[in-house]
Parts: sequence; C-alpha cells; structure tokens
Amino acid sequence: MANIVMFCILAVVILGSAILSVATKSIMRAATFLLLVLFGVAGIYFLLDYTFLGAAQVSVYAGGITMIYIFAIQLVSKQTLRGLSERLRGGKVIAGCLAAAVGCAMVLFIILKNKFISMAIPNQEVPMETVGNTLMGSEKYQYVLPFEFISLFLLACIIGGIVISRKDK
Repeated sequence: MANIVMFCILAVVILGSAILSVATKSIMRAATFLLLVLFGVAGIYFLLDYTFLGAAQVSVYAGGITMIYIFAIQLVSKQTLRGLSERLRGGKVIAGCLAAAVGCAMVLFIILKNKFISMAIPNQEVPMETVGNTLMGSEKYQYVLPFEFISLFLLACIIGGIVISRKDK
C-alpha cells in the first residue's frame, strides 16, 4: 500500500513539474522543474529497487545534464534572453495539441499491437544483472551504442555552448 501511495506522489510531482517546465516563461524555472522531473523518475527507480538505475539517474541526468543546461543558460548573454518572450498564437496551440494527440495515439497503438499490457505480469521482477547487461551490452537489443551517441551529442552541446559564449573580436 505504501508503494502505491509513493508512486502516486511521485507521479503527481513528475507530471506537475513536466507541465510547469513547459508552461513557464522563465528558462531558469524550466530547468529547475526539469530537475524535479528527473529526481521524480529516480524516485520511481528507487521505489522499484533498481538502485543502479536510480543512482545513475541522479548522478548523470539530474546532476550532470541539468547542470549542463544551467551552465549553457548562464553562458548565453542576458541581452539574448531578454528578447525571448514569445506569444502563443492559436495556430501553434492547435498544432501542438494535434501533435500530442497523434503521439499519444501512436503510443497506445504500439502498446495494444504488441500486447504489452497482457505481458505485464504483476509479481515478476527483472533481475538487476539482466538490466545492467542490457544497458551496457553491444549485441542485438542492447543499448551501449545509443549511450555512446548520447555522449557525443552532449559533447556537441558543450562545444556549441562554448562557441556561443565566446566573444567575437
């Protein structure tokens, strides 16, 4: 019962922070709400007893990625950020809602087509060794290559932030 209550609390924190991250006009507040989302996801990992994934979530994403975002925001000049007040027009809101509805329909279709709901056995847990081997393996259906692409992407973001922040002579 306590797990269900904690899951509900974490779900509300994650959803609320995600909505506030998208809806706020301040970019620093958006980064802070993103940090809350990432901590909430780490909380769900810890709730499932996936301590490795929870610790990786806190250290890599909540710690590293959010700090990179905040560092990049601080590198951008204040004059550049002052002109970033964008008004939402009806067409953009409708297009965004339509894209979100299409995305939700696609996820629902994939879940129903692949019978993920019937495969979810309530008391069957995946061993942590299997999760670790899947995340760090290089064979078929293993994810070390996407992790390497993400690291290259983050390196490109850091280099881009440095290039943006340097003063032209």
